[in-house]
Amino acid sequence: MSEESRAPRPLRVLFVATAFPRHESDVITPWMTETLRRLRIAGVDAEVLAPSYRGMGDHTIRDIPVHRFRYAPRRWETLSHDQTVPDRLSQSPIFLLLVPGYVICGMIAAARLAKAKRYDIIHVHWPIPHALMGWAARLAGKAKLVCSWHGAELRWTRSRWPIFRGFLRWVIRTADAHTVNSTHTETELQRLNPREVVRLPYGSTVHPPDTDLPAPGSVVPELLFVGRLVQRKGVHILLEALARIPDSVPLHLRIIGDGPLRSILEGQSRSLGLSDRVSFDGFVSDEALRDAYQRCSLFILPAVIDEKGDTEGLGVVLIEALAFGKPAIASGIGGITDVVIHGQTGLLVEPGDASALTEAITRLVSEPELVQRLGENARQRARDHFSWDAIIGQTVGLYQHVIARPPKHVP
Repeated sequence: MSEESRAPRPLRVLFVATAFPRHESDVITPWMTETLRRLRIAGVDAEVLAPSYRGMGDHTIRDIPVHRFRYAPRRWETLSHDQTVPDRLSQSPIFLLLVPGYVICGMIAAARLAKAKRYDIIHVHWPIPHALMGWAARLAGKAKLVCSWHGAELRWTRSRWPIFRGFLRWVIRTADAHTVNSTHTETELQRLNPREVVRLPYGSTVHPPDTDLPAPGSVVPELLFVGRLVQRKGVHILLEALARIPDSVPLHLRIIGDGPLRSILEGQSRSLGLSDRVSFDGFVSDEALRDAYQRCSLFILPAVIDEKGDTEGLGVVLIEALAFGKPAIASGIGGITDVVIHGQTGLLVEPGDASALTEAITRLVSEPELVQRLGENARQRARDHFSWDAIIGQTVGLYQHVIARPPKHVP
């Protein structure tokens, strides 16, 4: 027998997700792309199943095989990708008509793939409703089922979709393993059905240089916000806080990102007289984003609980800022507290409290020695707790542990 025939085959894993990049420059779920890419480098044969977008078929992104399932006529395949699915459903009731086709076609596609490819693990993200696709794949291919919870689906079920609580508990009870992105999400999950979970955060997808980081590039302290311009990010609170800081205190706020509230926030900035102190840059390239992290003095994420009861499940942008050695000012809410340690890597404030945010900004702008100390701690925390080597090692270890266990009975 040859050495090749004796060598064990690589671990085969299928990710199931709501959305995945449609092309190389697509900004959707960069952490998932990086996870899959690094799993493949580690020797895992990892692929992804995601819904089609306007008739899109199978393709490859950064050497990751992407399988797309069709669920509606081409012009109507917009349930995901442009917006989150809950936002799309709340936009117009007509999109509810797409949900049965989405779920059924996804289940059929998952089962066919699992039967043909014989995956070892079906790794489902956003298990409502994708656990059904994982369940179909498990039945067809005898794979193990891992569910990853990101927080939003749990909050939506509790506040907006209580009818799905029974289904959610069934998923928690029958999956072979569960992961959560933060202690906050773990608490949400345990509240519904206490069981053992694995805390598996994301890593940074915007990487600082290997050499020591230079000092900020401007004598005027630059504050940085990166994220989608939606209510839960709390940018409106940040603008209110900035307006309370006297003009005699030199600073500039750079807002990177886009979203449905951009025009409203730009109008708020003008009405508060902040046009000279705030810039809205929209989406930028990875190189420009890296430069923004490198040049800024402070990073700010003033998250709040929005009208849907949603907030930050973790805050990947905070991990990116910490990796660049930048202290953060953020709300002490959701998964943020896993990243920002008050007084060590930044400052935490009460969500929605513009006065407290003003005080925190003013304090750090006036204390450069404190900023330097917090920044050094921040960079070390990113290395210790959010490195990709640790995340991928933990993920592969989880897969191996699940495979070694006897199969679960699925009622």
